[in-house]
Amino acid sequence: MTNDTDSKRLAVIGAGPGGYAAAFHAADLGLDVTLIDPETNPGGVCLYRGCIPSKVLLHVAKVISDAVEAEQWGVSFGKPEIKPERVRRWKDTVVEALTGGLGQLCRQRKVNFVQGRARFEDAHTLVVEKATGGSERLTADNAIVATGSRPAAIPGLAIESHRVLDSSAALELRDIPRSLLVVGGGYIGLELGTVYSALGTRVSVVEIMDSLLPNADADLVRILHKRVESRLDSIMLETTVTGLKEQKNGIRVGLAGKTGEKDVIVERVLISVGRTPNSGDLGLENTNVEVTDRGFVRVDESCRTNEPSIFAIGDVVGEPMLAHKASHEGRTAVEVIVGKNVAFEPLAIPAVVFTDPEIAWCGLSEREAREHHRNVKVARFPWAASGRAKTLGRSDGLTKLIIDPDSERLLGMGIVGPGAGELIAEGVLAIEMGALAADISLSIHPHPTLSETVMEAADVFFGRSTHVYRPRRG
Repeated sequence: MTNDTDSKRLAVIGAGPGGYAAAFHAADLGLDVTLIDPETNPGGVCLYRGCIPSKVLLHVAKVISDAVEAEQWGVSFGKPEIKPERVRRWKDTVVEALTGGLGQLCRQRKVNFVQGRARFEDAHTLVVEKATGGSERLTADNAIVATGSRPAAIPGLAIESHRVLDSSAALELRDIPRSLLVVGGGYIGLELGTVYSALGTRVSVVEIMDSLLPNADADLVRILHKRVESRLDSIMLETTVTGLKEQKNGIRVGLAGKTGEKDVIVERVLISVGRTPNSGDLGLENTNVEVTDRGFVRVDESCRTNEPSIFAIGDVVGEPMLAHKASHEGRTAVEVIVGKNVAFEPLAIPAVVFTDPEIAWCGLSEREAREHHRNVKVARFPWAASGRAKTLGRSDGLTKLIIDPDSERLLGMGIVGPGAGELIAEGVLAIEMGALAADISLSIHPHPTLSETVMEAADVFFGRSTHVYRPRRG
């Protein structure tokens, strides 16, 4: 890092979507930026072992599923021949292109990228252990901690075996096992479970709670559960894993549920029970930065920690652990550093589960409204009434709006169905701009599209949906 006193010096620790977004924005604003990460290029878990490689595999799985479903419409492709090594090569090609592109953007923006691991010596001094050997001491006016998270482990169930995978190992696609038990019915477990199922693995899911995706809207999850259940070997809710033991023919898994205890033997086990923040071994104890009992770094609405010169963003500061949330936090932190009066106060952060069907939501959910005793009106538009959904053979979807009954302002949106992740952005924009149900209803949506379901859900609220009969509001 240069000693140019005319340029404020910023160190960003972690080059995931939050870290590199912060570094690039800071460089664009004229700061002298050093970006530190263990990988050869920016990208973080999202690009190397998360969002991007998983979406490559999910697309492969969707192509296979679409080919199977096409038989119902009179088009038969025959049984697919799956070549894992070529799928891996395609996945790696995508990752390399994106991370390599970020490396080029680093150079174009004159961001000093250092491959290594950083620790705080004090609030303004970092020691970086370089990947190439040796160490470097850096001083900075400000620092942003963007170190992300890692797969969580289940206490007492950790065994050393190549047959027990976390999400990163599962994405490597070393082979296609005959059977796989997914421990955890959250979004990561379901996404990877559906990938392996489409590739020919017999997949079962075990979840300790009474529902898949326990924090998601029940209306949406119900539709996903029905479709996923028809493709997986089994879904075991309210069931815990009591033990794992490797043997010659696989992993013996002990299960305890409502119907008692039993053992199953599977070729692979995927542990997918959430993620843990990477806040350890950063030297934060040498600063005034506070860390919670769960390992999350405490920050205020400007992403500033208790140490005035140090900021933190992304997974390391807590839920929701989403790449797009981290990116926006990164830009907020940088703008605070350069003296702007800003805060990270979004009204709606979209969440997407890239299963088939996709689930997406933003803003206030019906469950949250109930828990907070908030009076809302819920408008549902079933995709069985959507012409476009019918043409896709996917009429099991649903679009729902959460609306304030007095102001008629949109408070939340939830969608389940193909492309839900693309459709949810309209809800985010509407909530952030304070749109009313009438604004959505009167905005002309193209026909025939799935986006029409958003407009028609607003029409349902007023009792004037063309394709769903509801009594007219007075």
